[in-house]
Amino acid sequence: MANRLRTALQTFANPAPRRDYRIHMEIPEFTCLCPKTGQPDFATLILDYVPDRLCVELKSLKLYIWSYRSEGAFHEAVTNRILDDLVRATQPRFMRLTARFYVRGGIFTTVHAEHRKKGWRARTEIRFAKLPSASSDGSSER
Repeated sequence: MANRLRTALQTFANPAPRRDYRIHMEIPEFTCLCPKTGQPDFATLILDYVPDRLCVELKSLKLYIWSYRSEGAFHEAVTNRILDDLVRATQPRFMRLTARFYVRGGIFTTVHAEHRKKGWRARTEIRFAKLPSASSDGSSER
C-alpha cells in the first residue's frame, strides 16, 4: 500500500444477516493522481454489495476514499485495490465496484471489478446498472 496514512475501513454488524439485500453507494468525488503525469484523475465510484455478517461504516469509507487524493495509481489498479480492501474488511456475499473516470486526453475510462463469496449464488440475476454516457447529454446509455 503506497499511502501509509490510509484510513482503516470500519464495519458494523449486518442488521439483517439472513436476508440477501443490496446496498448501493455512489461516491462522486474520488480523486487520485496519474502515475505518469502527476495530474489529478477524477471519478465517480459506484459500490453495490450484498453483505454477509458485516457492513462498511460510511465515515470510515469516506476517509479511506480521501486517502487516495495524493497517490498515483492507474485506474485499473486503484479500482481493484479498493475492491480488495472492501472485501477484506466486510467479507460480503457479493460486491461490485464500478469506477467511472472522467475524460482525460479525450478518453473516458470505466472499470468494473467484482467479488463473489465462494458458494454464494444470487437468487436473481445481478446486472450492471446502465450509466449515461459522460460524453453526451445523458440521453444515450452504455
